[in-house]
Amino acid sequence: MMDWVPIVFVIFKVLVLGTGMFFAIKWHYDQGKRVKEKRADLRTVAKVAAVFVLLLLGLVLVTFVLARMLGLDLGLA
Repeated sequence: MMDWVPIVFVIFKVLVLGTGMFFAIKWHYDQGKRVKEKRADLRTVAKVAAVFVLLLLGLVLVTFVLARMLGLDLGLA
């Protein structure tokens, strides 16, 4: 009797990779149409990156404050 697990996994893998390739090709095709909007996209990426860095710093600060309040040792040695 044939094992069904490899068959299901191969079919799933083909579906996932096929869907990924379709959307990758579609995305690259759509990017070719948006050449004029590059400057606006760059500003948006910079804003999102700045917000991400600020949120990350805030999370680190809150983590350290909470660890100190709980009495955890934060020393490296």
